[in-house]
Amino acid sequence: MFTLFRGALAAAAAVAAVAAMGGTALAAYPEPGLVRGDIGVHDPTMIRTADGTYYTYSTHNGLEARSSANRIDFARAGAALPDGAAWARAYSGDARELWAPDVSYQGGRYLMYYSASSFGSNNSAIGLAVSDTGRPGTWRDRGRVITSSARDDFNAIDPQLSVDAEGRWWLAFGSWWTGIKMIRIDPATGNRHADRTVRPLAARTRTDLGIEAPHIVRNGGYYYLFTSWDLCCRGTASTYRIMVGRSRSITGPYTDRNGRALTAGGGTEVLAAHGSRVVGPGGQSVLRDGDRDLLVYHYYDRADGGRHKLGVNHLGFDAAGWPYVW
Repeated sequence: MFTLFRGALAAAAAVAAVAAMGGTALAAYPEPGLVRGDIGVHDPTMIRTADGTYYTYSTHNGLEARSSANRIDFARAGAALPDGAAWARAYSGDARELWAPDVSYQGGRYLMYYSASSFGSNNSAIGLAVSDTGRPGTWRDRGRVITSSARDDFNAIDPQLSVDAEGRWWLAFGSWWTGIKMIRIDPATGNRHADRTVRPLAARTRTDLGIEAPHIVRNGGYYYLFTSWDLCCRGTASTYRIMVGRSRSITGPYTDRNGRALTAGGGTEVLAAHGSRVVGPGGQSVLRDGDRDLLVYHYYDRADGGRHKLGVNHLGFDAAGWPYVW
């Protein structure tokens, strides 16, 4: 149905090429799949609602929304929170300056975790909104879930909700500082659990190296933690790339393909700049669409003046259980 479906032979060839060159061969990375229309997004999260419509929510302007009937042709569709969140002014200075949403369907409703902050600051907060349908304009804001300040060694942005095999809810988050963290979430409320532990998941070897945008996926008995490394939001000077590690437990420890702990700077590259166009892919999320996983991200298009754009590729797992894009 979709142009992005390239067939099992192409996928196998991509895996073989990456494996033969250490898992980081730029030539092995595929171009983004076909999307068109209004695709100027940062930090995208994508859902498919009950009527088959795809919605992508992204950073800025009350969490911008775009819709598509076929996952190829996208049009602007307003925003999740058109008026923003009044409480966010204390963190971003603008009620509508909201970042990095994460949308999932849990317990008969859609949950959207999102963040408010400003560049270079950890005076930040993660908020929650809920919707019965997932459509723009139907979201009801529930306020703050967790905050951070200069007193903390973490940054409360870039949230992502995961549910483990035992049905427990967890929120991964974090950007720069001492890396990626995790807290428990109460399924009854969507807010922070009585267990207040802040658990470390991943970090760089220095605090001046970027790591952010966590997203956890469970597959084949492992939990996979995807993150974005290095620098975002600099057009064609961006150095963002997507990294991964895995663990048998959602709380870690996560290790990369070489066995190095993610808390000690480990990470296996999944996608980076490649070809003549794609620069700085990151801000990723994963959508289970039917029987396939899609890696959804933004990148900067060198061939189009460095404009930021939506990227979508299939996400597969090789014979050793490590993810790759095709």
